[in-house]
Amino acid sequence: MATCLVFVAAGKTLHAVLANPFLLAVIFVWLFGVILGSAMAVVRHAEHIAVRLGEPYGTLILTLSVTFIEVMSISAVMLHGANNPTLVRDTLLAVIMIILNGMVGLSLLVGAWKHREQHYNLQGANAYLSVILPLAVLALVLPDYTVTTSGPTLSTAQQWTLGVMMIGLYVVFLAVQTGRYRGYFSMIDGDAAEEHEAAPWGARSLPYHVTLLTLYILPVVYLAEQLAYPVDYVTETLHAPKALSGVVIAVLVATPEAIGAVRAALANQMQRSVNIFLGSVLATIALTIPAMLAVSSWTGRPIVLGAEHANLLLLLLTLGVSILTFASGHTNVLQGVIHLLLFVAFLLLLVQG
Repeated sequence: MATCLVFVAAGKTLHAVLANPFLLAVIFVWLFGVILGSAMAVVRHAEHIAVRLGEPYGTLILTLSVTFIEVMSISAVMLHGANNPTLVRDTLLAVIMIILNGMVGLSLLVGAWKHREQHYNLQGANAYLSVILPLAVLALVLPDYTVTTSGPTLSTAQQWTLGVMMIGLYVVFLAVQTGRYRGYFSMIDGDAAEEHEAAPWGARSLPYHVTLLTLYILPVVYLAEQLAYPVDYVTETLHAPKALSGVVIAVLVATPEAIGAVRAALANQMQRSVNIFLGSVLATIALTIPAMLAVSSWTGRPIVLGAEHANLLLLLLTLGVSILTFASGHTNVLQGVIHLLLFVAFLLLLVQG
């Protein structure tokens, strides 16, 4: 809140000094750190709520909260400065690579290193992947092959159809996840399956954590807009790679969940870890794309969704490897190393595409 007040009072003055490289770095790190801290607090309170509500409700609250932060961050950068039609695509690709390769790889590696072999509910993982795969291909691969419009884009009718399909499929998935098949997303069988975890340190009442979670999200809406100034300056004035904006947003929204997933893996709660990273990818694709298509239609700023060249192949490889990784119901060190190597390949393509 203090940072919000500073930028309300002296925002124009701070934006005017971005030409100074040192001050540019200071302002960027300052804003990025405060937004990340707020997102971390959201995760902390969501974890307290998760203990009280059990899975999958707690993880669902976490993923929806972080998705909201992502949508607001993309919208702020998208609507500020020159139009960057690939921002949504670059952010989605970066989120998928960070989560399905970086987060999954690190969680599987540290979890298996400490506990040798960890187990999760195979039916739940398959349910996640059965929705993630078609949505990822429809959103990020299909636009490369449509002929109604030029380039890796979709027509207006195709965009609205895609958005409705994504929201509808996600609603059906939520009904499955929270209804009769709730046991798929827990290591305890039965309709009344719950994660019996000890209350984390510092736990208070449920209304307290719900209130604090909401209050920590609110400043992100304003601060994300302020972060757009240094990000746009770097990409537009200093001619940094356009994908950098998407990567910055992806790191911002994925880091809190990554920490939560790794903590769960270290605590030998691989089911919760799986719920976090697969649920995060699903929410990102199914909710962020329809929201950004609506923003694009409202503002008249076109967006490019189709992944191209090496990124397209890396996306398909990541989805294929994920199918193999989550096909057995248990994890090991080798799986974690493979996903981390794919993440290194993504970083290399980002620098030398």
